[in-house]
Amino acid sequence: MSIPMHALLPSSPIVPVVTLTDATHATALADALTAGGISIIEITLRTPEGLKAIAALRDRTDVVVGAGTVRNAADVTAVAEAGARFLVAPGLSREIVEAAQSAALPVIPGIATGSDLLEAIALGLTHVKLFPAGALGGLDAVRALSAPFPEISFMPSGGVTAENAPHYMRHEAVFAVSGSWMVPPDAVEARDWRRIERLSRAAAEAVVGDGA
Repeated sequence: MSIPMHALLPSSPIVPVVTLTDATHATALADALTAGGISIIEITLRTPEGLKAIAALRDRTDVVVGAGTVRNAADVTAVAEAGARFLVAPGLSREIVEAAQSAALPVIPGIATGSDLLEAIALGLTHVKLFPAGALGGLDAVRALSAPFPEISFMPSGGVTAENAPHYMRHEAVFAVSGSWMVPPDAVEARDWRRIERLSRAAAEAVVGDGA
């Protein structure tokens, strides 16, 4: 049995999404996030450095490291070997979900429709990523989809910002928000860890202070 996704989330349920072009930045990035009060990170597989960055953080006890942009069973195997503790997929795939379940790793697939949710439930899932949340209608989409599927918890991703994240977290069906506003690519490339720490602290305080 895998550890439930909600058990991996820290007190501030914000999942930064990071695409690294240099895996040597992983440690400093994790330091900046944790200093700002965020202790979870999704490192995408959009570059060859993704797996290396996940592996670089696998022994950290102060940050939960997951893999994003997981697109097939081979990716599941690779990120499991690298030390990822959860997986995020851009869409819903039986192949990915079953591979993750076999590896005892929590998986959060992307969904956009009621049909997706019916399939997710059939696969035994309770936590999904609403993606792309902004394009799908934002909080209105959460309200519409959660009404007929009260057993499902959502993580909006795509178009989530510092301004709307607290509003998402007010909804009882939202278990976390996902985005990159606290880890802007230009700050990562410039190694501006202080900026990332400041943005992370502001994000964590906004969500926690809003009563989430």
